[in-house]
Amino acid sequence: MKLPVSNFVKERIPAPASLYQFANARMVKRIYSRLLALLFFTSCNGQNNPAATYSRETEDQIKQVENNLAGRVKIEGESWNILDRLAYYKFNGVSIAVIQNYKVAWAKGYGWADVNEKKPVTENTLFQAASVSKSINSMGVLKLAQDKKLDLNADINQYLSSWKFPYDSVSNGKKITTLNLLTHTAGISSSAPEYVSKETIPSLIQTLKGDASPSRFVYSTVAPARSVSEPGSHYEYSNSGIGITQLMVTDITKMPYEQYISETVFKPLGMEHSCYSGDSIKSQKQELATGYLQGVEVPGKHVVIPVVAAGGLWTTPADLGKFIVELQLSLLGKSNKVLSREMAERMVTPYLDSIAPGVFLKEAGSEKYFEHSGSLPGFNCDYYGSLEGGNGVVVMVNSGSSGLFIQEIINSVATVYHWKDFYHPVYKKAVTVPDSILQKYSGVYTAGDDRFTIILKKEDGYSLFADGTYDKMYFKSDADFFNVQFPTEKHFIKDASGNVTGYTRTLNGVLQQPSLAKILNPAAMTGDEFFFSTIGWAFLENKNYAEAHQYLKRGLDLYPKSLMLELNLAHSCLFNKEYAAALEIYKSHMGETVAEDIKWQGMIKSDFVLFKHNRFDQRPMDKILRDLKLETPEGYE
Repeated sequence: MKLPVSNFVKERIPAPASLYQFANARMVKRIYSRLLALLFFTSCNGQNNPAATYSRETEDQIKQVENNLAGRVKIEGESWNILDRLAYYKFNGVSIAVIQNYKVAWAKGYGWADVNEKKPVTENTLFQAASVSKSINSMGVLKLAQDKKLDLNADINQYLSSWKFPYDSVSNGKKITTLNLLTHTAGISSSAPEYVSKETIPSLIQTLKGDASPSRFVYSTVAPARSVSEPGSHYEYSNSGIGITQLMVTDITKMPYEQYISETVFKPLGMEHSCYSGDSIKSQKQELATGYLQGVEVPGKHVVIPVVAAGGLWTTPADLGKFIVELQLSLLGKSNKVLSREMAERMVTPYLDSIAPGVFLKEAGSEKYFEHSGSLPGFNCDYYGSLEGGNGVVVMVNSGSSGLFIQEIINSVATVYHWKDFYHPVYKKAVTVPDSILQKYSGVYTAGDDRFTIILKKEDGYSLFADGTYDKMYFKSDADFFNVQFPTEKHFIKDASGNVTGYTRTLNGVLQQPSLAKILNPAAMTGDEFFFSTIGWAFLENKNYAEAHQYLKRGLDLYPKSLMLELNLAHSCLFNKEYAAALEIYKSHMGETVAEDIKWQGMIKSDFVLFKHNRFDQRPMDKILRDLKLETPEGYE
């Protein structure tokens, strides 16, 4: 998802399919992630790890960046420090590089690259770059065009020899070009399956054909590369399309993809820490960050995808900074280590709207930037580079959750380094509202059609849960609140007796429709299985066991065969001191399969690991493990 510069989060009411555990993923993926998440969680310990010395001016700027994190809204009297925000988001590590005046001004790491090994993040720690890989890929492909080895506007099948794209009637007789592939306008389906690193990984051609055997350890779908719309007609993000460019590189050059990119991009730019998933990363194993989902280690420490051009890059922010600087200098005609000025301009020329080959273009007032973000299970990253002035930033985290933390850092860099018109926060003042009033606001609010938000109490106050994100509530009055990330202002609606019945939303003075109504009787609610699973889990993970029980029980009334609802209901009973009821549910499904090869008892153990790491009462879990005669799960000790 691409985020606007100054208003980077669109508030949405989530569909129930967005289970909180991992937003925008399939339910089976979440189930499996919970099953395999078996390593001990340790919060960031506030450690930062400077590996280089800088001038006094640069050190001062680093401190300013560290202490000026901010979102869309700045609260009077409240300031955010990078280590505090690491802890707030329960992220483990982050690495940053800042570009100033066409140079990487500094790079620095914070927190843990691997919690269990107590390995800190340094400026040389490698992170998975995910979709940022596409920018590097485009530079390499454009170099082939520059060397007259391919025509960006010719039919791609002219250059494919080991596999041909299977045109059909959907393409309407139009041919796909390399430029279409690089700008996601080829009208091709997207599939880039992500595998646990211990698994046998299918080849790129198998993936493009859709022949990759669907392993139970796969994180995402395996589908063949096929036309879904007419080429050039509109933007449709496609990892498969980028995979085809990867195959084109190997077919044209007759060399492995990584070798070509290394010789063409990495070595000329001095990106000495960059490599791809596979054998080449083994030599840099000690520098690899471990990926985490909700603070728990990704199985195998990271995922591997066959489509490395679309998401297989391992790199550092400093290395990516070198890529940004080179493109900036090439645009000025001051460097041609990879691309000429003409081809560099091609790379930042939009094909459609703000989409250019391998980058997205952003306008901030009179300033323009090229940018790309990336996300894989356990990793998130983003970079910006200005088209003029030589400014930029790269931020990489080893946590596969919300990108809000990354944007807060980018906002801080933009503020400290005076990026014109990039970041304009809204300043607001908050008042204190008694907890006796706030308690009345807790609950689920719906806009109909299974869309909902949740208001509940967390450790730092009350939060609004929407679209897979918790955002703290700040109050302007007893009945009016706002959030830092969500742009609308809200007003609670009450009936004649003072009971809360819902809330309205206003954006820039315009009342948004629909208003949200508070659910007063969960037992009468309708919705699909995901709806009740999401709400039940949100209450459960925040230790609101009675509320979780209501929605999970209603879900089971409607979907009595749902093992996911059953399991979470057992959990809510267990922690709500209804041990006998919990034990009965746990016992009733022993040996059953939840999804694919995922066993019921495995789900119990993996959830217990998550609960223990989030400081749930361990005693009833210990008793369940004994009574069910289950082995103590790894990571639970």
